[in-house]
Formats: sequence, C-alpha cells, structure tokens
Amino acid sequence: MLSKSIILKHYKRPEVQNELVKHAQNKEIGMCFGQGYGKRPDILTYPRDVLELAFKGVSSFHSSEELWNNPLSINSNLSKKELADIRIGWDLVLDIDCAVFEYSRICADLIVKFLRYCEVKDISIKFSGNKGFHVGVPFQAFPQQVGETRTKDLFPDAARKIAFYIKENIKEELGRKIIEFEQGNFSKVLEKTNAEREKAITTRKDHLGTVIPFLNVEPFLEIDTVLISSRHLYRMPYSLHEKSGLVSLPIDPDTVMEFEKQMASPEAISTPTFTFLDRTVDGESARQLLMQALDFEVQLEEEREVEKAYQEVEITSPIKEDYFPPCVRNILVGIPDGKKRAIFILTNFLGKIGWSKEEITAYLKEWNKKNPEPLRDVYLKGQLYSFKPGEKLPPNCNNEGYALGIGVCKPDNFCKRIKNPVNYTVLKWRDSLQEKEQKD
Repeated sequence: MLSKSIILKHYKRPEVQNELVKHAQNKEIGMCFGQGYGKRPDILTYPRDVLELAFKGVSSFHSSEELWNNPLSINSNLSKKELADIRIGWDLVLDIDCAVFEYSRICADLIVKFLRYCEVKDISIKFSGNKGFHVGVPFQAFPQQVGETRTKDLFPDAARKIAFYIKENIKEELGRKIIEFEQGNFSKVLEKTNAEREKAITTRKDHLGTVIPFLNVEPFLEIDTVLISSRHLYRMPYSLHEKSGLVSLPIDPDTVMEFEKQMASPEAISTPTFTFLDRTVDGESARQLLMQALDFEVQLEEEREVEKAYQEVEITSPIKEDYFPPCVRNILVGIPDGKKRAIFILTNFLGKIGWSKEEITAYLKEWNKKNPEPLRDVYLKGQLYSFKPGEKLPPNCNNEGYALGIGVCKPDNFCKRIKNPVNYTVLKWRDSLQEKEQKD
C-alpha cells in the first residue's frame, strides 16, 4: 500500500516531522522498515531525522507508553526494579481492537463518553491507521502518588485495571449500540466478525419475564490490555500504516462518530489540529478514574459479601433512610461540590438495597432540588438512562475519589465494621430484623 514516493512525500512535511518529534520526548522509539523493526532502544530527537530515516527505508514510527529519564539506557538485561528506577511516568493508551471499523468507532466514542463521566478532562484519541483507535490520557493528568506509592511505579498494573474497569462499565451499552447500528440484525454482526453464535449471543429476561437476546462483544472486540505492558510500542500519531496506507491521525474526541477512514489518507490531512497525549493538562483530572479503577476489584469482593447478606435476609421492599450510613445522609441534605460523583454513589447504593429504577429516579430528582446549584435535569436523565439497579456497588469507603473526596465521609462507630456503604445498611437492617424476631 505504501510506495517509496508516498513515504517520502509524507515524512518530508515539516508539520509531520514536528509532531513526531514532539510526541517522542522521553519515549523509547521503534522504527519499522516495511516488515521488520530496527534495533531498540532508539530515540527521535530532531525533525530532520524523520526524513533521513525515511530515505533509509523507515515506513512507520512507534513509541512506548512509558516515559523514561533516558530511553537509551534501557536494555533487556535490566530487572523490573531497575526499569522502575529509570521510568519517570506512563501514559494510558487504550487500543481498541476489532476487525470491523464501525464497531471500533462506536467503542471509541463510548470510551470517550465514559471518561468524561469520570470527569477526565485530558482525553485524546487517534485513528490507529487501519481498523481501530487509540484513546489516550497523559501521565500528567494522574496524581503523583496513590497513598504511599508513586503513580509512576504502578505500571502496568494500574493501566490494566483502568482498561478492565472501563471495559466492564461500557460492555452492555457497547453491545446495544452495535445491534442498534445493525438495525437489530444479530446475524449481520456474526457474519462480519465470524464470531460463534453461542459465545456472541446470550439471552436475558426483562422485567416482564420476556426472554430477549443480548450481544456479548468480547468474542470479537477487545480493549486491548496486552498492549499495556512494559516496553510495548504503539504507532505514533502522524505515522503511516503499512497495510492500509493511511495515517495514524489524531481527531476530535467529541466527533469520533463523524470520522471516516478516507480522512486519514496522506493526501487529505492538513495542518495538524489535534495533539495525541497533550501534556498541558487541567490539573489531576484522571485522579477519580485511577482511584475507582484500583478499587474496582475490591468492590467485586465486597459485592460477594453483600450478596451473602442478601441470601440470609430476603428484601421484600426497599430499605429506607433509617439504616443509611452517614456519608449517604450527608449527601442527601444537598452538597455544593461533587454532585456528579454523588449521583454515582446514590444510584448504585439505592439499587443494591432494593430500590427500583423508578423510585431512584424520583428520589434523585427531589434530592437535586436541595443542592445549592442543582444539576440540569437532562444530565440526571442521561445518567439514569442505561442504569440497572443492583448491578454494581457504590465506591468503597476508602476510595479517595468519592465520599472522602467530596467531604461527606463522617464515620460513626458502626462504620469501623464495614468497607462499603451498602454493607453498612444491609448489616444494620439485618441486625434490626434479628432484634425484632428476638423480641417477638
């Protein structure tokens, strides 16, 4: 797909050279010569080097997710600790891997929307150059430390947990959106992806007991966590792609669904408009995302504990305010800041203690009126659109991004016994039922 003249013409452009060099700062660089890679580690320092390398046969440029003090000091004999000592940071780069471009585009759009929901402000995205997309959050948007641990030392575990957290939160909506795109035709999805029907299509019952089909995207679409590993490389922005002949092009995160492949042809791109992993950030906007992702596995364990409590005591009606923990009570009087995070806490909390979606919706509308600056009704409605009561726990009590972060965590003596607001309510309620039974 790539002739020598196309390669030279593209890498001859000063704006392309400048973007490649800017992105290469503190990164280990890999260079592809058609089919094979050059020696590693390597760096890219000067714009003029780009064209000189193209003359020598380089067709594409690739960079590490990790940021290094001196990339040239890396070698394969270094231990994990030695690598950590020279690592100065890491970028979150999510690779959407699917054979169907349109499905990848839907997934990329949902990831951007979910990151916005998590209040991440520094989001960038680029077309991979073939069928997928890369979604990025720069290291500078994350906190410098998590507890006593430096964030730079949390690679690759933290990045993998973020990817898993995002995937788990969008997978149902992703399946629904893909089926919506195919106008309800499940067979068309199977035909395009070659996925096995038994693995890709599952069934569920709705609230009326009707069996409905559901699309499981995991057999054919992956938010790649294999890429999130030490010294793994991804295609750099404005690099060419050997198979497609297209450019790995940064695009507007808010108009992903308008992007078409032909926009990334070398002849079509104009002066670069968007930067992938722009390091001029708006504070630590990814703090909440990181904290919630690190807490996610603990939440799953907590959920199993809560389910045990449910099995011991059958909930026949919603548990009311008498058993709510202090953090939830403090939210319910109205709060000046952190209202979006409060919605996440309240919806999942109420859903886990037996409240229906209709009851939660009405309750939150009344709560919103108590806030000094109420959220817009359209925002509230949007957050509740795909919410399913009982699916998830609210964040754990020690999660700095939620109850602690918005200043509503005022523990009482009972709080010492629990790790999650739901445990507080279920245990309190169960204890009251047992006391009542003893009295009777």
